[in-house]
Amino acid sequence: MSGKSIRMERIMDRKSGNAVIVPMDHGITMGPIKGLIDMKKTVNDVAAGGATAVIEQKGLVPVGHRNNGHDIGLILHLSASTDIGTSSNDKVLVATVEEALKMGADAVSMQINFGADSEPHMLSDAGLVSRECNEWGVPLLIMAYPRGPSIKNAFDPELIAHAARAATELGADIVKVNYTGDVSSFSRVVEGAEVPVVIAGGPKMDSDLDILNMVHDSLAAGGHGVSIGRNIFQHQNVRGITKAVAEIVTHGRSVDRALEELKG
Repeated sequence: MSGKSIRMERIMDRKSGNAVIVPMDHGITMGPIKGLIDMKKTVNDVAAGGATAVIEQKGLVPVGHRNNGHDIGLILHLSASTDIGTSSNDKVLVATVEEALKMGADAVSMQINFGADSEPHMLSDAGLVSRECNEWGVPLLIMAYPRGPSIKNAFDPELIAHAARAATELGADIVKVNYTGDVSSFSRVVEGAEVPVVIAGGPKMDSDLDILNMVHDSLAAGGHGVSIGRNIFQHQNVRGITKAVAEIVTHGRSVDRALEELKG
């Protein structure tokens, strides 16, 4: 087995081949928001709920990962921007693959905002990171979003399909995208991507049912799981919602069954 395939098993569920990833890199963009204050507790809750990996910036790894005996994969996020500045769509590299390995990470991630003014810069960075990942045998997750002054609809299936395919062509081993809203259009995104696709959670949703239906439908379209942040770590029952999502993603449970267990 290659280094990439060995490390992929650390961030995916081995039986199903799917992933329940909880990104927690929001602090650099949005500040110390709810759910990301006590990082150890949040990581423990999602690990106990069945998450396969978390995504963190390098400064939070020492204070917020792997304690109390819970085993969960670590994906180090390499890019960043803040909402304080005027160019929040311009993601720049703030860490390296080598740093990730030194910190014990199992994979790395980065974000590309397709359609942003700085898109060429982000494409160049992705090429560099992909080359380093191939050199070191490290899986690369690319968050591929249509975002920029000319983007009218960030959930446009054609734009999402293009972004997903572009991320694959740049060397992504896993692609994270917005869910397009229905099984038919998302199946075309998955088909064109050629590598495992996971869905973002997006802004805080109105109900648990909406979250779980989205998760279920993305899998029905051929997706390989989720990378959901705020809809998990800001939930009133972090461990419970993680378990509900994991039941669907890694055990094939129905939405009704998962929701019943969450409410029970």
